Amino acid sequence: MSKGGKQSSDIFDIDRLRMIVELMEEHELSEVDLQQGDEKIKLNRGSAAPVYMPSAAAPASAPVAAPAAAAAATPAASANTITIDAPMIGTFYSRANPESEPFVKVGQRVTEDTIVCIVEAMKVFNEIPAECSGTVVEILVNDQQPVDFGKPMFRIDPNA
Repeated sequence: MSKGGKQSSDIFDIDRLRMIVELMEEHELSEVDLQQGDEKIKLNRGSAAPVYMPSAAAPASAPVAAPAAAAAATPAASANTITIDAPMIGTFYSRANPESEPFVKVGQRVTEDTIVCIVEAMKVFNEIPAECSGTVVEILVNDQQPVDFGKPMFRIDPNA
């Protein structure tokens, strides 16, 4: 197999990695994990160098345990509430436009169909419904702040 042939299909080719970093910056992504066969690479925006892991399974399980521990601590702090989580990576907007009132405020009652925010992803503005009923107890994200998939955006008390 020639070296030139390998580079064209190799996801770890330097030109392809540069393109991925540019896409990360354009879409405000902070981290990307890539895998090809047994080789893995993890790119973090803002770090000095990419982390290269040739077929190491143990480090992959450590980051998964940390968010699980953090998620376990959150329900303990507010056992009677549920969260509305970001359904995608994007930018959180609490109002339809800068002159509008926020979609919801703390203390407001919401139903399953109530639009609570907009998440912009790749220039598409997605209205996010509450998908639960209750009272907004806390807004966990600031307007125009980036959100990751699964990040809690609102805390709802279903019994209030």
